Amino acid sequence: QVQLVESGGGSVEAGGSLRLSCKISGTLYSRPCMAWFRQSPGKEREGVALLDFDGTSKYVDAVKDRFTISRDNGEKTLYLQMNSLKPEDTATYFCAADSRYCPMWDPGYHYWGQGTQVTVSS
Repeated sequence: QVQLVESGGGSVEAGGSLRLSCKISGTLYSRPCMAWFRQSPGKEREGVALLDFDGTSKYVDAVKDRFTISRDNGEKTLYLQMNSLKPEDTATYFCAADSRYCPMWDPGYHYWGQGTQVTVSS
C-alpha cells in the first residue's frame, strides 16, 4: 500500500522560505508523476508544481521562479523548496502521485498525502 506523508510546513513572515517534504512508502510499480497542490479555505485545490514521468518540472505562474520541486535520487522523497513566500501562499499543501498517467494540474491523482499547513504573515 502506497502512503505519502508531508512535513515541513509552518509559519513564516513574508519573504521567508520553507522546504516541504513528502515521504513515499510502499511500492510504486513505475516511476510516478508527482505534484504539489495547495488549498485555502473556501477555495478549490490547485496545483503549484509537478514532476512529469521524465523528470520535467512544471510550475504555475503564481509560483514560478520562487518554488522548486525536486525528488531525491532514491525517488522516495519529493521536495518543494519555497522562497520569497507571500501571504497569498498561505494554504494547506498536499503531495500527490500517480503511476498510471500524469493528471498534470487536474487533482485526479491516485495517491495523496494528508497535507501540511503553510502560513505566511505580512
